Amino acid sequence: MTTSTKGLEGVVASETSISSIIDDQLTYVGYAIDDLAENTCFEEVVYLLWNLKLPNQKELDAFKKEIANNMEVPEAVYSHLKSYDLTKVHPMAALRTAVSLLGLYDDEADVMETEANRRKALKIQAKIATIVAAFSRIRKGLEPVKPKADLSYAENFLYMFNGKEANEIEIEAIDKALVLHADHELNASTFTARVCVATLSDVYSGITSAIGALKGPLHGGANENVMKMLLEIGEEENAIPYIEKKLGNKEKVMGMGHRVYRNGDPRAKHLKEMSRQLTKITGQEKWYNMSVKIEAYVKENKGLPANVDFYSASVYHSLGIDYDMFTPIFAVSRTSGWLAHILEQYENNRLIRPRAGYIGPDKQQYIPIAQRG
Repeated sequence: MTTSTKGLEGVVASETSISSIIDDQLTYVGYAIDDLAENTCFEEVVYLLWNLKLPNQKELDAFKKEIANNMEVPEAVYSHLKSYDLTKVHPMAALRTAVSLLGLYDDEADVMETEANRRKALKIQAKIATIVAAFSRIRKGLEPVKPKADLSYAENFLYMFNGKEANEIEIEAIDKALVLHADHELNASTFTARVCVATLSDVYSGITSAIGALKGPLHGGANENVMKMLLEIGEEENAIPYIEKKLGNKEKVMGMGHRVYRNGDPRAKHLKEMSRQLTKITGQEKWYNMSVKIEAYVKENKGLPANVDFYSASVYHSLGIDYDMFTPIFAVSRTSGWLAHILEQYENNRLIRPRAGYIGPDKQQYIPIAQRG
């Protein structure tokens, strides 16, 4: 048997045409993330991930219309969200359950033909934004806001979140964040989704499984913990003493470094710039200034640059979003990648069933229960 690798680090578990991380460069279908972040909208990226090509204008217009027309969720989903004990439930747990619930209202949930799976993918991508925004409002005692068919995905998301249409810089910020988080090769949640549907389970099960994996603080919860840290620091002058103490205690600074990047996360600079602009506009520049100081100090003293989660925290905070909603927003974006990988897995499926290296006791003999100590 092949020697095991803890955490499967360095193991190539599948082939994909969707995204790659080579020499610290992230690409979607061969397009550099910098190129996409500066030039595309989220719907273009979703289309690219699912079809392995960028749409022309006619295709993009039709795709955006399809998504907007599918954003409404069954009233039973709203009722279910309202039934939770909102003082206790974790937003990711609520999202996980609500997405699973969607499958009960889809007549094609267990239909495995390619076109049926693509229709399910579109419905899930459209509705997950509505669920996240609805949960955020319901727990504040507010009624959910229904989507508008004439708004883009990013516009609709902010509109449903805040109950009013967003300004240009807010739309650009959330759209860019959605593009940057859309896919990331074979990360933990994407691998979970592929393992699930490799059994020929349905798309809803695959996305529910992925949400469960993303919920963990070592994956999707990082940006939430970055904002907790910034709030704990409070003021700019406290930043370096706080980090010095943290490093002195050998504690991890959230949002710094990355498992697969050695010279820096290529996505971070785009959200760093959005953080600079948004915090200035909203009069919350201390969050950006604090983040810059922390990034410089940790990079100089530990050699760890910021990852995409580090500046996404201050971006979302500047948009008035509660920090425990950061990971659900991550899920809204990453659903596009999960769905792309699920569709790819179905196209050339083989059950994913690795082996484990046994390290337990050997050659034991059964002892009758009366003789056991």
